Amino acid sequence: MVVLHLTMLDFAIFAVTFLIVLVVAVIYLYPGSTRSTTIPGKDPSDIKEGNLPDISAAGGFHGFLIDLHAEFGKIASFYYGSQLCVSLASVELWKQHQNVFDKPGDLFLLYRPLIGESSVMYANKGIGRSRRKQHGLSFNEVALKKHYDVFHEVCEELVDKLKSVPHEEHIPLCQYMVALALKALLRSLFGKYFHDDRAVLELKKNFDVSWHEIEQRLHVSEVPSEESPRQKRFQKAVSSLQSVFRNQLKKSKETSSTDEGSQLFIDMLAKSSSTEDEAINDAITYLMVGFHSTAYLLAWALYFIANDESVQKKLHKELEDVLPGDKKVNPENIKKLKYLHQIVKETLRCSIVLPWTARYQEIDVKIGGHVVPKNTPVIHALGIVLQDEQVWPLPNRFDPDRFSEENCASREDIAFSPFGFAGQRGCPASQYVNTEMVLLLAELCKHFKWNMVEGQVVEPKYGLITQPREEIWVTVHKR
Repeated sequence: MVVLHLTMLDFAIFAVTFLIVLVVAVIYLYPGSTRSTTIPGKDPSDIKEGNLPDISAAGGFHGFLIDLHAEFGKIASFYYGSQLCVSLASVELWKQHQNVFDKPGDLFLLYRPLIGESSVMYANKGIGRSRRKQHGLSFNEVALKKHYDVFHEVCEELVDKLKSVPHEEHIPLCQYMVALALKALLRSLFGKYFHDDRAVLELKKNFDVSWHEIEQRLHVSEVPSEESPRQKRFQKAVSSLQSVFRNQLKKSKETSSTDEGSQLFIDMLAKSSSTEDEAINDAITYLMVGFHSTAYLLAWALYFIANDESVQKKLHKELEDVLPGDKKVNPENIKKLKYLHQIVKETLRCSIVLPWTARYQEIDVKIGGHVVPKNTPVIHALGIVLQDEQVWPLPNRFDPDRFSEENCASREDIAFSPFGFAGQRGCPASQYVNTEMVLLLAELCKHFKWNMVEGQVVEPKYGLITQPREEIWVTVHKR
């Protein structure tokens, strides 16, 4: 009898233990089966990768977020690998998260082989705030004044080139804008070394190899082996980029000026960075973000201008009034180009160059009536709100008048956040980008009328940066 009792007890203990192990295994392998939040959303489609296959199938994060919010509403959840993530796609929800500074580094690991682990992109808390504040000094209104001459210089080179182009020759718009944006950024932020076009071309070659590899990893999750030709090519390109900026930092220290007004971004990095690697990583970070975003913003803006005769006529009238004859854009008259500023803002809204960003907090927080567990990455779906028809009637229509003073007064500022909004961690160079865009577009449209080559279907490709899926072809007529 005793023996039977022990046997039954042993069996009961075994059964309970087995059940506990089974439950733990299910929770571990299938995290969506036991949600730690009431937020509706997608369960993992893959045991290890979560919803990463769905992101890839949607063509990238923006396409995935469009589908996610269409199915589950303005607040929705998904899995990035085994990590629960929450996405916010409304102004009201953003307001509940607008003071959060820290960025979840795990969501941006894709960039790390290029920009390095000490990049400001991964810097949080007090150190992150301090570094970003220091970087911001290189892009404020006072610092921007010294960049006007550089912007004019690179733009005049392009204007002279376009003047020699035959009347009806088809011009590859993106190719030209990439070259213009790269020259403007390198010369204004990193100095005289990049006045040599050969240095610009060499850097672009290595950057293109690096960026292509990063984009490949976005769609194909496996990383090539260390000994593979592909990985060696990538490492060589990154090493070359690092070497260029290492040399520029050395020269900056050797020729350091005490006049802060004459210092460039590279000079600030040389003085303020805690290590050489940190300075190099930040230089490549700003190259990565600033170069592509400005290049494709310029291309999108000219595409929209060329597509709308009424917009182009109104812009030409403003340019004739504010910049008569040979007068150029300067710090005093740039604010008078109100309609051109509206064109730039509407381009930022329509092109969605930066589709999303993210933050996290180390405490449980309540958003939209739901508890978001601590350390959960919270996506700010910038691109979805920029196309929200409740905020922007007829959102697919390009209409610069959305940003007239009257229309802006009736809309909350946070609704237009193309560079992010939370925790004062928007792009520190946003004012620099805006000034560069206005100046370059003013000069290009003052000298030329832009026309689309007929028969094109221009579609956006939503990746790490939103760009046209195919080259945009235009013609220009001298004015």
